[in-house]
Amino acid sequence: MFVSPRAVFAAGKGIRGGVPVCFPWFAAHPTDATKPAHGFARTTVWTLHDITSDALGNTRLVLRLGADAATRALWPHDFAATLTLSLGPRLEMTFGVENTGNRELDYEAALHTYLTVGDVERVTLHGLERSRYIDKVDGLREKMSGDAPIRPAGEIDRVFLDTTAACEVADPVLGRTLRVEKSGSRTTVVWNPGPVKGPAVPDLGGDAWRRFICVETANVGEHAVRLPPGGRHEMTARL
Repeated sequence: MFVSPRAVFAAGKGIRGGVPVCFPWFAAHPTDATKPAHGFARTTVWTLHDITSDALGNTRLVLRLGADAATRALWPHDFAATLTLSLGPRLEMTFGVENTGNRELDYEAALHTYLTVGDVERVTLHGLERSRYIDKVDGLREKMSGDAPIRPAGEIDRVFLDTTAACEVADPVLGRTLRVEKSGSRTTVVWNPGPVKGPAVPDLGGDAWRRFICVETANVGEHAVRLPPGGRHEMTARL
């Protein structure tokens, strides 16, 4: 996992790296630009509900986040969210949301995973060939990826739709392949700010943009989750 050397660890601030949890909306709020980007989950303190380890040294943590006055001021719904982390030879993350209110709710979610790479412009991303996507760098135009894997060059910000496929990041600099499997997700987001925007990001700076690529397990846009009262949905990413 990549964490920026300039990451800010402070209350109310998003951490540039790791796996920010985007919820209950993704990117800018669709109708109110004064509300925080990517929702409130990534800047809210969660509660550690449970932690266990097995004989092999694998660790499982369960974190909880629920509705309160602060969340209702931004999003008028009752909910109970959990983030279950299984840490061992692979990382498994499950983000679950339950509608604890008495009316239907819609939400977007993403596990905004920062993967460490040797040089983002030398990696090859497999698994999203022949997939429909929204190109946020090109005016939100809808496009179709080709038969070849993705080789990032410059800024990339794509929301791939109707995709449940696993992705693999082949990294010749570090000599490894990172595999991202998922379930309960119909969207994959691929992002890197590139050489123009990257150095200008205050908590990134320099050439740190070269050292990561975000491959995000998500349900956003037309694949936002709709939950009836009492309904629950889970989304899992496995690295």
